Amino acid sequence: MDTILLPFSPRFITLTICTVLTALFAAVAISDIDSDLFGLVVTLALVFAALMLLGLWDLVQKNHAVLRNYPISAHLRFLLEEIRPEMRQYFFESEKDGKPFSRDTRALIYQRAKMVLDKRPFGTQKDVYDGGYEWMHHSVAPRPHAEEHFRISIGGPECSRPYSASVFNISAMSFGALSPNAIRALNAGAKKGGFAHDTGEGGVSPYHRENGGDLIWEVGSGYFGCRTRDGQFDPEAFARVAAEDQIKMVELKISQGAKPGHGGVLPAAKVSEEISQIRGVAMDEDCVSPPYHKAFATPIEMMRFVAEMRRLSGGKPAGFKLCIGHPWEFLAICKAMLATGITPDFIVVDGKEGGTGAAPLEFMDHLGMPMRDGVNFVHNALIGAGLRDRIKLGASGKIATAFDMARAMALGADWCNSARGFMFSLGCIQSLSCHTDRCPTGVTTQEPNRYRALVVPDKVERVYNYHRATLHALAELIAAAGLDHPQDIRPYHFSQRASPSEVVSFAQLYPTLRRGELLHGTEDARFKQAWAMARAESFAPVV
Repeated sequence: MDTILLPFSPRFITLTICTVLTALFAAVAISDIDSDLFGLVVTLALVFAALMLLGLWDLVQKNHAVLRNYPISAHLRFLLEEIRPEMRQYFFESEKDGKPFSRDTRALIYQRAKMVLDKRPFGTQKDVYDGGYEWMHHSVAPRPHAEEHFRISIGGPECSRPYSASVFNISAMSFGALSPNAIRALNAGAKKGGFAHDTGEGGVSPYHRENGGDLIWEVGSGYFGCRTRDGQFDPEAFARVAAEDQIKMVELKISQGAKPGHGGVLPAAKVSEEISQIRGVAMDEDCVSPPYHKAFATPIEMMRFVAEMRRLSGGKPAGFKLCIGHPWEFLAICKAMLATGITPDFIVVDGKEGGTGAAPLEFMDHLGMPMRDGVNFVHNALIGAGLRDRIKLGASGKIATAFDMARAMALGADWCNSARGFMFSLGCIQSLSCHTDRCPTGVTTQEPNRYRALVVPDKVERVYNYHRATLHALAELIAAAGLDHPQDIRPYHFSQRASPSEVVSFAQLYPTLRRGELLHGTEDARFKQAWAMARAESFAPVV
């Protein structure tokens, strides 16, 4: 009896209805072929016949159990799952919800990029008594609002061609990860605003060169743009590209925030013939940068490689980017600096919360040190080793607003980079489809019929506006705190609520080492054991 009634159960009723309606409309069409409604009846018969065939296929296919149990109707589940991010974003998120960036932050960037009103009414929506809430202290004697575009000079004693950089720049995003029009707009915006554009490890493409904006050339473990046929570093190719006047600094990528220790991944779907030629890799395969470098294997060799990059570039600032992992490994790099006398001109600390492309979930969620902790760790390590005054420190990792910048600078950063902030200025809507080549706004796709939607002249203005408005907001914050320049920010200018009744200063949360403290022996638990485990000759710890 149950088997007989099965077609009328909730699971199969949709298929049953489609079957009955197919037969009904087919019978009507056959019996009244001369009717004025014949065309409509045939159309309805064909529609329900197609649905019936879909349901029959659902019953026999073996890939989806839910379709075998709920033919036809289960497709609604997949449709809803497909549009779930958009439904949540547009209808259910509050202003402070939304991951990785809240609706409020996204809206702020859009407003600043369009130069429309970016103020908010009726007070903060944050719970200021909730644990983790942070604020910056203001002064009863605020300074006049600074009109300058804050800049710093990057280049240590061995650098013959230092670079005057903005304190806010475009973080590393490769052509391939971003579309040609996105690269064009970012670089032209950087040119107009006088700030730098990091190429990412995908090489210097024609789209980077087209508008002449300042470039930071990032060289990863794939050595794209300066590699031999078998994937080794090619000094001659590097020197040829690094000599270009548009390239202001050269950066060695050790690791990146979203997938430290994993290497870079450009899915095969996004490896076009053009990308294949620029990078020197095969099409129809994932373009993978190895998780390790072939050009060096020890901290001392790494420092010598950085010095070689500086020499081959003609004395331009040379540095490296990394996400902090094992503390002793970075301290081993510090010991290598001391042993060789070679120091990079800059270090960029990428937080594990960074990332614009594809990464395994375990890496994205659980591997690597967050940006604030990483920046402060590197800042203190360099102070403790007596090296901080020779090296500038950049920070990247979910930086989008002036407050984000000020907070990073309080913890030790000299300047900040933003990737997703500038993506939002291009029109990114956080659809979370960057790795699929189906970006709805043309930012992260290689399909011409998709990236044509990104109109370069319009987006150039928005990139420029976002940078200018963010620095304006930073200037207002600095002036309100009674300071003249972001370099004057210190940890004691910030506080964090630990509980509804307890507040701690950043100076307590992030204590600063004394100059040379690591060299003379420290009792600081953050560094004592790790410093003893570090050695300049190897990344492996002394145990």
